[in-house]
Amino acid sequence: MALSESFISEDLHPIDIVETLAEFNDWDFDRIGDDQIAMAVEGQWRTYSITLAWSGYDETLRMVCTFEMEPPAETLPGLYELLNLVNDQLWAGSFTYWEEQKLMVFRYGLVLSGEQMASPEQIDTLITAAVTSSERYYPAFQMNVWGGRSARSSLEVAIAEAYGRA
Repeated sequence: MALSESFISEDLHPIDIVETLAEFNDWDFDRIGDDQIAMAVEGQWRTYSITLAWSGYDETLRMVCTFEMEPPAETLPGLYELLNLVNDQLWAGSFTYWEEQKLMVFRYGLVLSGEQMASPEQIDTLITAAVTSSERYYPAFQMNVWGGRSARSSLEVAIAEAYGRA
């Protein structure tokens, strides 16, 4: 059965769908308001904080996936170079570093203009892509910032994407 088959109403709010997915996956979550939810998703390297917010004004479901990172100031130029290389490899979403908050951030906006509805599969894919990308590039960020490796050399340790099915 497809995820969307378990949702009967056609008028579900995107955050309601996220909440149902969080409950199904047994993720810790907090419904901050009608249009926002925050949750914690456990990965191999660390726990990721994921926030999704719905903006009815521009009809966009925004996702921000963060994890703490406090690189020494002298490593920031190399980190920014690595972020550019990483983002060149991504098809959807992007990484940025919020220096003031000391957070590495993966973000994505799902535009649903024209009163479109997000499917549970789309939202699940969105969250999965955030965690998968964070897991994939976490070792590269670590090698660059604390291992003293160049951006290009650090990128080589990123876990390769698997294709196909086993």
